[in-house]
Amino acid sequence: MFKLISCCSARGRIVLETNTLRTNSSNTMRNLLIDQIREDGFAIIDDFLTPDEVRELLKVGQNLHQDAPKEERKIFNANSGDGKSAQSREQYFLESADKVRYFFEEGAVGENGELLVDPSIALNKVGHALHTEHPAFGAVTFSNRVKEVCWQLGFRRPAVAQSMYIFKNPGIGGEVKSHQDATYLYTEPSTTIGFWIPLEDATLQNGCLHFIKGSHKSGVHRRWLRNPDKNADELLIYDRPAPLYPQSNFVAAPVKAGSCVLIHSQVVHRSDANKSDRSRHAYTFHVIETEDCEYSKENWLQPAEDRPFPVLYERD
Repeated sequence: MFKLISCCSARGRIVLETNTLRTNSSNTMRNLLIDQIREDGFAIIDDFLTPDEVRELLKVGQNLHQDAPKEERKIFNANSGDGKSAQSREQYFLESADKVRYFFEEGAVGENGELLVDPSIALNKVGHALHTEHPAFGAVTFSNRVKEVCWQLGFRRPAVAQSMYIFKNPGIGGEVKSHQDATYLYTEPSTTIGFWIPLEDATLQNGCLHFIKGSHKSGVHRRWLRNPDKNADELLIYDRPAPLYPQSNFVAAPVKAGSCVLIHSQVVHRSDANKSDRSRHAYTFHVIETEDCEYSKENWLQPAEDRPFPVLYERD
């Protein structure tokens, strides 16, 4: 169905080689991906994008701030554990499944909405429909490489639920506390896989990802839900307090630009604040199974009635 992306193992990582015909090495790739995700909850694919593709996406990402709103700038706080964050009360956030929305860092915007930093480093992220609304991001998201990975992971009818460009700008890029993606994108059974692609080297200094290996085997620890109380100020609420995870359990996952980190929806991960003088831009999106799998109607992100999540392929 697709051109083979063959693979080999290098220091526990997977290396893709494009432009080859499907051979038995696809079975090796499948086994490596499944084994690593099943055991650790994540897998790293080196050289997923070409250097030219990385440069193109980075250039596009660096210019996204030019289209950001000049008034009513929305703050994004990834670490609010009490449901009181701005996005918990904003339709702007809630209705972003088929739109491109802009979210600023807390320290970038003053009390009256004025920017406190240069616009080029003010954004926290842009999402959640870059994959359908921006050609450059769509080209990567719907590429044969992504389809091949999903195929080898056993997806039968995968769809892309959401996408984001994350800036992690120097000095201002905030910490993302320990969490599971299934808290926000819950399916039954658990099928969601995150594709996290750094467009600059992700290092210990600028906020690379950290994982608790094997933590995906312990179920979903809490969920972020649409509030059933329609009269409440908070549109979204957590169903239980945030778990506490020993910091000593985390392992760092520094990766080169153009790599791809595959993230099981239940693996616990985090990233530190960027205290360095180098940014850590990344493009990320999440794939869900749509065959014999239910995407929760309680999830914060819901597709528009006339625009279902776009499907990557359907197995015969």
